[in-house]
Amino acid sequence: MLNNKNVLLAVSGSIAAYKAANIVRLLKESGSNVQVIQTPKSLDFVTPLTLSTLSGNPVISKMINDDKTWNSHVQLSLWADIMLIAPATAKTISKMVSGDCDNILLATYLSCICPVYFAPAMDLDMFKHSSTRKNINKLTSIDNILLPPAYGKLASGLVGEGRMMNPDNIISFINNDLSKNLPFSGVNILITAGSTHEPIDKVRYITNYSSGKMGVALAKAGADLGANITLVIGPNNNNIKHINIKVINVTSADEMYQTVKNNFKSNDIGIFSAAVSDYTPISQASNKIKKSNNNLIINLKPTKDILHDMSLNKNKSQYIVGFALETENELENAKNKLINKKLDLIILNSLKDKGAGFIHDTNKITIIDSENNIDNFKIKPKLEVAKDIFAKILIHRR
Repeated sequence: MLNNKNVLLAVSGSIAAYKAANIVRLLKESGSNVQVIQTPKSLDFVTPLTLSTLSGNPVISKMINDDKTWNSHVQLSLWADIMLIAPATAKTISKMVSGDCDNILLATYLSCICPVYFAPAMDLDMFKHSSTRKNINKLTSIDNILLPPAYGKLASGLVGEGRMMNPDNIISFINNDLSKNLPFSGVNILITAGSTHEPIDKVRYITNYSSGKMGVALAKAGADLGANITLVIGPNNNNIKHINIKVINVTSADEMYQTVKNNFKSNDIGIFSAAVSDYTPISQASNKIKKSNNNLIINLKPTKDILHDMSLNKNKSQYIVGFALETENELENAKNKLINKKLDLIILNSLKDKGAGFIHDTNKITIIDSENNIDNFKIKPKLEVAKDIFAKILIHRR
């Protein structure tokens, strides 16, 4: 959910400020754009150099810079999709409530129209004090979102509540909070992608031109809609980073079959976009086959039909989407596949359309559902194609 989000990380003067470096790292790994602002007191605990290096942006800690240029808190607040105040000291929390605007953090907070998350960090007695409790309750009553502090050993040596929430948990909390109103929130989706490699000998294999780009686009689109994605993908060169995507790399058709079989029952939706090899060598040569003047005959056997077997064994609540890549009688063949494999939806690709099919960053599809409704789409970037597919699933699955 944090992918492509603009996150404004505000760091106040607690010893827990050193954890801000890890928060920035995790936000960047989640695909966020990160801008850090620091209170003057926080500079004693973590250096701007550290946070600017990790975020890729200069850290802002003053309203007016030494060269007399102004840092616009209004522009910062308009830029941000999310403001995260971590750590939030008792003093900062109090000033957030009272509107006491004496630093860049508070000025930006008071201008924010985006969701604001705050992670208290303080000693046990400070956190338990009635004034702190009152201030936290006041902040949550005006739609600020509390990241509850953890129980543990504190800087004073006391043990109890007051530790700032662990950075990993902060990222998970925000992701879960952002996804709770998304259409596929809590839905588990299994996606297959890419080609498979069927070994002939130690150095050669049978494969096809599939790059896995369509399956990766589906995984990213589904994750952005709140789904928990398990992506089973053959050999590929794609960059796949999303907190909601679990990637399982496989090589052969048999590996893909076994992996899908092991994961299928725990998923609500299966989207089978992989171009799995239809045949595999009956046996693999133990050494490299040397070139000769004779013809080489390789005996092949059919691979297991992943889509057919999973669809045959699905339960009543599971929803299955297949892909068909055809070079002739496209619509007729796709309809037959939809019926014969008992699918809920089939996505038809054609190699006849320029810029569609394997390798390309774009695709052109036709979607056919089990009621024989047919939707034709123009050529689009594969991520946009993936969004069209999920829109159809959302309507048809209801």
